[in-house]
Amino acid sequence: MTTAKKTVHVREPLFHLAKRDNMPRHKALLIRLIAIAVGLLIICIFGYAIIQWTPLDILVTLKEGTFDTANRRWALMESTALLLLLSLAVTPAFRMRFWNIGAEGQTLISCLVTGACMLKFGDKVPNPVLILIALVSAVAVGALWALIPAIFKAFWNTNETLFTLMMNYIAAQITSYFVYIWSTPKGSGHVGVINQSTQAGWLTNLAGQDYLLTILIAVVMTFVSYIYLNYCKHGYEISVVGESEKTARYIGINVKTVILRTMIISGAICGLTGFLIVAGADHTFIKDSVGGLGFTAIMVSWLAKFNPIAMAFFSFLIAFLEKGAKEITTQTRLDASFGSIVVGLVIFCIIGCEFFINYSIRFRRKEKAKEAVANVTPSDRAETPESESDSEEDPENKPEAAEEEAES
Repeated sequence: MTTAKKTVHVREPLFHLAKRDNMPRHKALLIRLIAIAVGLLIICIFGYAIIQWTPLDILVTLKEGTFDTANRRWALMESTALLLLLSLAVTPAFRMRFWNIGAEGQTLISCLVTGACMLKFGDKVPNPVLILIALVSAVAVGALWALIPAIFKAFWNTNETLFTLMMNYIAAQITSYFVYIWSTPKGSGHVGVINQSTQAGWLTNLAGQDYLLTILIAVVMTFVSYIYLNYCKHGYEISVVGESEKTARYIGINVKTVILRTMIISGAICGLTGFLIVAGADHTFIKDSVGGLGFTAIMVSWLAKFNPIAMAFFSFLIAFLEKGAKEITTQTRLDASFGSIVVGLVIFCIIGCEFFINYSIRFRRKEKAKEAVANVTPSDRAETPESESDSEEDPENKPEAAEEEAES
C-alpha cells in the first residue's frame, strides 16, 4: 500500500533583513549627513505647522540664536565644551561595557563641593590656592562618587546601571539640602552668586573671554582621551574587558583593577566638569546646575561610536540645536520644551539611519519566475533536445580518444 506525500509550499516573505559586512566610511558618513538633513527638514515642517514659519525663517533663527553675536558664539562653544567633557567621561566605562548612567550625579556632587570650597575658604586663602583646593576637591569627590558603584560591581557583580542611576538621585537630594542651608536670603532656595564682590575662586579670563579656558581644556582632554583609549595599554585592557572578561582573565588582565581604575578616571573627568561649571561659568550651584548634560552625554558617546574626535561634532550639533531652538521659543513665546522636541527629532533621524548602515533590505524574487520553475513536470525534465543528445559524446569512445591523445 502506497501513501501519497503531500507537498507543502512555503511562501517566501516579501523582504527580509540582512546584516551588512562592512560599509565604507564615506558611505556611512553620507548616510548620517542625509539623516541630519532629513531631521532639519522635519523640524521645518513641524515649525510651519505650529508657528506658521517658513523653513527659511526657522533656519535663519537657528543661526541667529547661535552665531548672531560674539557672546552667543562663545556661549555655544562653552556649551559644546561642557557636553564634550561629559561625553569623554562616560566613554571609557562604556567601552568596558560598564554602563555608567551616573555622570549627572558625579558632576552635580562636584559642583556642590566646588561651591562649598568657594563659600568656606573665599576670604581665608589666596585665590590661586582656593582654585587649587576647589579643583582637587571636585575631582576627588567625582572619582569617589564613581568608585562606589565600581566596587560593588567588581566584587559583588551588582547591576551598575541601576546603581549609578540611584546615585544621581542621592546627589540631587544632598545638593538640594545644602542649597537650602546656604541660601541667600535664608530660605529662598537660591545660593546666589558666590563671592560676587571679591570673585574669590573664580577662574581668570584668558584673552578677555570667560569661556576660553573651558574650551581649551575640552580640546586638550579630547586628544588625551583619544590617545589613551587607542594607543595606551590601559585603553587596550578596557577594550578586552569589554569584549570578554573571561578572555581578559585568560591573558592575565586583572578585571577588578581595570573596572576600578576606569571608573575613577570617568568620575574624575566629571569632577573636572563640575568644577568648570561653578568656578568658570555659573559661579553658583543649584539642584539643576548640570541641566541634564550627563544624560545627553550618553547619547553623544553612543552616536560617536565611542570615538572622542567624533564626539566633538555631535556635541556641537546638539548644542547648536538647543541654543537655536531657545531663540525660536523666545521670539514665539513657545514653551521651553520646543527645544527638546527639535533636538529629539534630529537625534531620532540619526539613530534611525544606523539601521540602514548596519542592515540591508532584500526583496524576494519575482513570483512569476518562481511559478515557472514550479510548473516544470518530471516528464519535461526527462526530455532532452536532440541537439543536446547529438552533441554529447559516447562514453564508450572516451577511452579511445584518451589513447589517441596519449600517442600524440
